[in-house]
Amino acid sequence: MPDLDKLREAVIEGDWKTAAAVTQAAVEAGAAPLAIVTGYLVPAMDEVGRRFECEEYFVPEMLLSARAMKASMGIVRPMLVATGAEPVGRVVIGTVKGDLHDIGKNLVASMLEGGGFEVIDLGTNVAPESFIEAVVARGANLVALSALLTVTMPSMKTTIDAFEAAGVRGKVKIMVGGAPVTGQYAQAIGADGYGESAAAAVALARRLVAA
Repeated sequence: MPDLDKLREAVIEGDWKTAAAVTQAAVEAGAAPLAIVTGYLVPAMDEVGRRFECEEYFVPEMLLSARAMKASMGIVRPMLVATGAEPVGRVVIGTVKGDLHDIGKNLVASMLEGGGFEVIDLGTNVAPESFIEAVVARGANLVALSALLTVTMPSMKTTIDAFEAAGVRGKVKIMVGGAPVTGQYAQAIGADGYGESAAAAVALARRLVAA
């Protein structure tokens, strides 16, 4: 059996080639895909988040680690689906209508996936109706709204109001984030939580789905 500690280190160091190679070898040797995710990928991304919070890592390092994690997940995800393994939660994520920025959103999506969540990424400029349709179609229990511009922040409230109007607000937790967003604003628009960074968003998501 390959040394899966090398997988953890490869993800932390952003070495996607090694991450993919070790994962493939482990799968071929009979390692359980869920054990790979929970035992090595999730702890690795948690460590990446810790280093970011401590300012040992910055956005470039996080993006490299996310790419390494995705290389590994690309191998084990089909096996997880085949075994019927349930994710920690299902998250519909997107940048709200009118906003085309996606770097922060992409980083949060990668960190959530690395944290054991199934992520449905709708991209940018997402209309409220699209969020609702994805939640209903995929059975998601969490929504993550991103905005980088102060002028698009009101779209967050519009989206939350649309969930209320559609009668599905009670079925999901909604978290918000982005450079201009604050915890106070999140509370004012009726969101369930605010993540000030990608690592904080993962911790928040875990709390919300456990509540």
